[in-house]
Amino acid sequence: MSRQADRDVNHALRARFDDVMSQYQRLRLGLDDIQERLSTMAVTAESADGTVRATVGARGQLIDLRLSREAYRRADPDELARTILRTVEKAAAETGEQVQAMVGQYLPADSAAAGFMRDGDFGNLLARQDRIMREAGEDRDR
Repeated sequence: MSRQADRDVNHALRARFDDVMSQYQRLRLGLDDIQERLSTMAVTAESADGTVRATVGARGQLIDLRLSREAYRRADPDELARTILRTVEKAAAETGEQVQAMVGQYLPADSAAAGFMRDGDFGNLLARQDRIMREAGEDRDR
């Protein structure tokens, strides 16, 4: 009976290992695709009044800015600056969503890396390790 239980456990462990390995291989193969797509990513947003067009890259960096002639005629400098900022922020937010969706094709939604991509919180990257260390410390204190 014990031998059968050991076999069942070994089969379960092997199945889990195969699953994890498959996820890793999928992610690893996808990294080249992600890197290529990120290197060419450009997202453009337009202001509500159509006077400003901002294009940002994958990291949200401004790579192009277009102002219509109307922008100079209608807006005072402070209003134009606010319109530019809002438009760049809009493009950067859209870029963030696209990057998340792209990476989400390869990472489990509940993974630490996916959590970091969603909210930029470095705590997500170490949350699992923090929990393990906390539990190890509690076990040591018992």
